Amino acid sequence: MRLIVGLGNPGPEYVWTPHNLGFQALDRLAELAGARIERPEAKSLLGRGRLAGHEVLLAKPQTFMNVSGLAVRELLARFECDPAETIVLYDDVALPWGMIRVRERGTAGGHNGMKSMIGALGTMQFTRVRLGVQPEHPVDDLAAYVLRPMRRADMESAAEMVNAAAEAVHVILAEGVGRAMTRFNRRVEPPEEPEN
Repeated sequence: MRLIVGLGNPGPEYVWTPHNLGFQALDRLAELAGARIERPEAKSLLGRGRLAGHEVLLAKPQTFMNVSGLAVRELLARFECDPAETIVLYDDVALPWGMIRVRERGTAGGHNGMKSMIGALGTMQFTRVRLGVQPEHPVDDLAAYVLRPMRRADMESAAEMVNAAAEAVHVILAEGVGRAMTRFNRRVEPPEEPEN
């Protein structure tokens, strides 16, 4: 069984924030897998289904982003999953808005959810699908930015990014991480400025 984790914060006030795109991508995967993510277990909400011929466990940690690793460690132990076979979806302010980046391993890169995961699991060897949420203009408080509801103008591109992230997970499962990296790790072109 493959464990697929979407990172985010529980609670209705966070649903449409950039920080919850991992949860939204997991919801899209649940639709594809014919699963419902609603069973409470191991500090998470869980759903089971099949994707690309694999039995998958879909998990939304309910611990809040900054301590997500505690829930994931418990899930790995309970379901006897290997961290190296785990896929984690999360937002990343280091990537331009709309960009998807697949990585087989790596550091936390300043992301508190990733710091918690690496600390709790004791390894950086797990696959990540990063969803770019970098603001278009410099902001004073990145934490406030990722916890603020998205503007209506960003919702459509966020939905496209969520679909692309779900597709990337499908490719990882069906063809491997290398193929997914080749297919999805491309730069997103910035929108052209309208001429005056």
